[in-house]
Amino acid sequence: MYYARFVLHLSTLRNIKNMFKELYYTTISLIFSPSKAWRDLCEKRTDNNEKFLSDFVYPFVGVITLAAFLGVLFARKEFDIQIALKSAILSLLSVFGGFFLASYLVNEMWHSLFRREKNMKLCQNFVGYSSVLMFSLDIILSLLPVFFFLRFLVLYTIYIVWEGAIPYMDVQEPEQLKFVGFSTIIIIGTPYIIGFILRLLMPGLRY
Repeated sequence: MYYARFVLHLSTLRNIKNMFKELYYTTISLIFSPSKAWRDLCEKRTDNNEKFLSDFVYPFVGVITLAAFLGVLFARKEFDIQIALKSAILSLLSVFGGFFLASYLVNEMWHSLFRREKNMKLCQNFVGYSSVLMFSLDIILSLLPVFFFLRFLVLYTIYIVWEGAIPYMDVQEPEQLKFVGFSTIIIIGTPYIIGFILRLLMPGLRY
Protein backbone atom coordinates (compact mmCIF):
# COMPACT_ATOMS: atom_id res chain seq x y z
CA MET A 1 0.00 0.00 0.00
CA TYR A 2 2.72 2.45 1.00
CA TYR A 3 4.80 1.39 -1.99
CA ALA A 4 1.87 2.06 -4.33
CA ARG A 5 1.44 5.54 -2.85
CA PHE A 6 5.15 6.19 -3.21
CA VAL A 7 5.09 5.13 -6.88
CA LEU A 8 2.02 7.32 -7.46
CA HIS A 9 3.69 10.36 -5.87
CA LEU A 10 6.89 9.69 -7.80
CA SER A 11 4.95 9.46 -11.06
CA THR A 12 3.12 12.70 -10.27
CA LEU A 13 6.38 14.52 -9.57
CA ARG A 14 7.86 13.17 -12.79
CA ASN A 15 4.84 14.40 -14.75
CA ILE A 16 5.10 17.85 -13.17
CA LYS A 17 8.81 17.97 -13.97
CA ASN A 18 8.17 17.00 -17.61
CA MET A 19 5.36 19.57 -17.85
CA PHE A 20 7.57 22.44 -16.68
CA LYS A 21 10.44 21.20 -18.84
CA GLU A 22 8.19 21.30 -21.91
CA LEU A 23 6.85 24.69 -20.82
CA TYR A 24 10.39 26.04 -20.54
CA TYR A 25 11.52 24.80 -23.95
CA THR A 26 8.35 26.02 -25.66
CA THR A 27 8.79 29.47 -24.09
CA ILE A 28 12.46 29.73 -25.06
CA SER A 29 11.68 28.57 -28.59
CA LEU A 30 8.82 31.05 -29.08
CA ILE A 31 10.92 33.96 -27.84
CA PHE A 32 14.20 33.24 -29.61
CA SER A 33 13.01 31.30 -32.66
CA PRO A 34 9.31 32.03 -33.15
CA SER A 35 9.15 30.95 -36.79
CA LYS A 36 10.40 27.42 -36.03
CA ALA A 37 8.41 27.28 -32.80
CA TRP A 38 5.11 28.00 -34.53
CA ARG A 39 5.80 25.34 -37.15
CA ASP A 40 6.50 22.81 -34.41
CA LEU A 41 3.34 23.82 -32.56
CA CYS A 42 1.30 23.34 -35.74
CA GLU A 43 2.47 19.72 -35.88
CA LYS A 44 1.57 19.15 -32.22
CA ARG A 45 -1.82 20.87 -32.42
CA THR A 46 -4.71 18.80 -31.07
CA ASP A 47 -8.34 19.35 -30.08
CA ASN A 48 -7.48 18.64 -26.44
CA ASN A 49 -7.75 22.20 -25.20
CA GLU A 50 -7.93 21.13 -21.55
CA LYS A 51 -4.40 19.76 -21.81
CA PHE A 52 -3.16 23.04 -23.25
CA LEU A 53 -4.75 24.98 -20.41
CA SER A 54 -3.56 22.62 -17.68
CA ASP A 55 -0.04 22.13 -19.05
CA PHE A 56 0.67 25.63 -20.37
CA VAL A 57 -1.61 28.45 -19.25
CA TYR A 58 -2.39 27.41 -15.67
CA PRO A 59 1.25 26.69 -14.72
CA PHE A 60 2.24 30.11 -16.06
CA VAL A 61 -0.58 31.77 -14.10
CA GLY A 62 0.50 29.91 -10.97
CA VAL A 63 4.15 30.89 -11.30
CA ILE A 64 3.24 34.52 -12.03
CA THR A 65 1.00 34.63 -8.94
CA LEU A 66 3.72 33.07 -6.77
CA ALA A 67 6.33 35.47 -8.17
CA ALA A 68 4.08 38.45 -7.38
CA PHE A 69 3.74 37.19 -3.80
CA LEU A 70 7.46 36.55 -3.33
CA GLY A 71 8.37 39.74 -5.14
CA VAL A 72 7.36 41.73 -2.09
CA LEU A 73 10.41 40.22 -0.39
CA PHE A 74 12.64 41.81 -3.01
CA ALA A 75 10.77 45.08 -3.44
CA ARG A 76 10.39 46.03 0.22
CA LYS A 77 12.78 46.17 3.17
CA GLU A 78 10.22 44.48 5.41
CA PHE A 79 7.97 41.64 4.31
CA ASP A 80 4.28 42.51 4.58
CA ILE A 81 1.96 39.52 4.13
CA GLN A 82 -1.02 41.75 3.40
CA ILE A 83 0.75 43.58 0.59
CA ALA A 84 2.11 40.29 -0.74
CA LEU A 85 -1.39 38.81 -0.91
CA LYS A 86 -2.76 41.92 -2.64
CA SER A 87 0.05 41.73 -5.19
CA ALA A 88 -0.62 38.03 -5.82
CA ILE A 89 -4.39 38.53 -6.16
CA LEU A 90 -3.97 41.43 -8.58
CA SER A 91 -1.54 39.45 -10.74
CA LEU A 92 -3.77 36.37 -10.70
CA LEU A 93 -6.89 38.25 -11.77
CA SER A 94 -5.09 40.36 -14.38
CA VAL A 95 -3.29 37.47 -16.08
CA PHE A 96 -6.06 34.90 -15.76
CA GLY A 97 -8.83 37.30 -16.75
CA GLY A 98 -6.67 38.91 -19.41
CA PHE A 99 -6.01 35.59 -21.11
CA PHE A 100 -9.66 34.53 -21.31
CA LEU A 101 -10.92 37.98 -22.30
CA ALA A 102 -8.22 38.32 -24.96
CA SER A 103 -9.11 34.86 -26.30
CA TYR A 104 -12.77 35.86 -26.49
CA LEU A 105 -12.00 39.14 -28.27
CA VAL A 106 -9.62 37.51 -30.76
CA ASN A 107 -12.27 34.88 -31.47
CA GLU A 108 -14.88 37.57 -32.09
CA MET A 109 -12.45 39.51 -34.27
CA TRP A 110 -11.62 36.31 -36.15
CA HIS A 111 -15.29 35.97 -37.05
CA SER A 112 -16.36 39.57 -37.60
CA LEU A 113 -13.30 41.05 -39.34
CA PHE A 114 -11.88 38.02 -41.12
CA ARG A 115 -15.11 36.13 -41.80
CA ARG A 116 -13.78 32.91 -40.33
CA GLU A 117 -15.71 30.37 -38.32
CA LYS A 118 -15.43 30.96 -34.58
CA ASN A 119 -12.94 28.64 -32.91
CA MET A 120 -12.35 29.42 -29.25
CA LYS A 121 -9.90 26.54 -28.78
CA LEU A 122 -7.72 27.76 -31.62
CA CYS A 123 -7.82 31.35 -30.38
CA GLN A 124 -7.00 30.34 -26.80
CA ASN A 125 -3.99 28.40 -28.02
CA PHE A 126 -2.83 31.29 -30.18
CA VAL A 127 -3.29 33.89 -27.43
CA GLY A 128 -1.57 31.68 -24.86
CA TYR A 129 1.48 30.95 -26.99
CA SER A 130 1.68 34.58 -28.14
CA SER A 131 1.72 35.72 -24.50
CA VAL A 132 4.84 33.81 -23.45
CA LEU A 133 7.06 36.89 -23.43
CA MET A 134 4.49 38.86 -21.42
CA PHE A 135 4.18 36.00 -18.94
CA SER A 136 7.95 35.73 -18.64
CA LEU A 137 8.37 39.47 -18.08
CA ASP A 138 5.66 39.40 -15.39
CA ILE A 139 7.65 36.76 -13.51
CA ILE A 140 11.02 38.48 -13.91
CA LEU A 141 9.79 41.98 -13.02
CA SER A 142 7.82 40.74 -10.02
CA LEU A 143 10.97 39.18 -8.56
CA LEU A 144 13.39 41.85 -9.82
CA PRO A 145 11.44 45.13 -10.09
CA VAL A 146 14.70 47.06 -10.40
CA PHE A 147 14.77 45.93 -14.03
CA PHE A 148 11.52 47.75 -14.78
CA PHE A 149 13.03 49.11 -18.02
CA LEU A 150 12.72 45.60 -19.51
CA ARG A 151 8.97 46.14 -19.76
CA PHE A 152 9.39 47.75 -23.18
CA LEU A 153 10.48 44.33 -24.50
CA VAL A 154 6.80 43.40 -24.48
CA LEU A 155 6.65 45.02 -27.92
CA TYR A 156 8.54 41.99 -29.22
CA THR A 157 5.17 40.23 -28.91
CA ILE A 158 4.33 41.89 -32.23
CA TYR A 159 6.98 39.75 -33.93
CA ILE A 160 5.83 36.57 -32.17
CA VAL A 161 2.25 37.20 -33.32
CA TRP A 162 3.47 38.05 -36.82
CA GLU A 163 5.34 34.76 -37.16
CA GLY A 164 2.35 32.74 -35.93
CA ALA A 165 -0.38 34.44 -37.95
CA ILE A 166 0.09 32.56 -41.21
CA PRO A 167 1.24 29.06 -40.15
CA TYR A 168 -0.86 28.69 -37.00
CA MET A 169 -3.97 30.76 -37.73
CA ASP A 170 -3.86 30.29 -41.49
CA VAL A 171 -4.19 34.03 -42.09
CA GLN A 172 -3.87 35.08 -45.73
CA GLU A 173 -0.79 37.19 -46.44
CA PRO A 174 -2.75 40.33 -47.52
CA GLU A 175 -4.58 40.23 -44.16
CA GLN A 176 -1.53 39.49 -42.05
CA LEU A 177 -0.74 43.08 -41.06
CA LYS A 178 -4.34 43.80 -40.02
CA PHE A 179 -4.58 40.56 -38.06
CA VAL A 180 -1.28 41.15 -36.28
CA GLY A 181 -2.21 44.74 -35.41
CA PHE A 182 -5.57 43.94 -33.85
CA SER A 183 -4.38 40.73 -32.16
CA THR A 184 -1.33 42.33 -30.61
CA ILE A 185 -3.31 45.24 -29.19
CA ILE A 186 -5.79 42.81 -27.65
CA ILE A 187 -3.15 40.40 -26.27
CA ILE A 188 -0.94 43.11 -24.77
CA GLY A 189 -3.62 45.54 -23.69
CA THR A 190 -6.21 43.29 -22.06
CA PRO A 191 -4.25 42.29 -18.90
CA TYR A 192 -3.23 45.89 -18.27
CA ILE A 193 -6.77 47.18 -18.70
CA ILE A 194 -8.12 44.54 -16.31
CA GLY A 195 -5.44 45.41 -13.76
CA PHE A 196 -6.25 49.11 -14.04
CA ILE A 197 -9.99 48.49 -13.62
CA LEU A 198 -9.39 46.22 -10.62
CA ARG A 199 -7.36 48.92 -8.90
CA LEU A 200 -10.18 51.42 -9.47
CA LEU A 201 -13.03 49.13 -8.39
CA MET A 202 -11.20 47.41 -5.53
CA PRO A 203 -9.06 49.95 -3.67
CA GLY A 204 -7.97 47.17 -1.33
CA LEU A 205 -5.84 45.77 -4.14
CA ARG A 206 -3.76 48.94 -4.32
CA TYR A 207 -0.37 48.55 -2.76
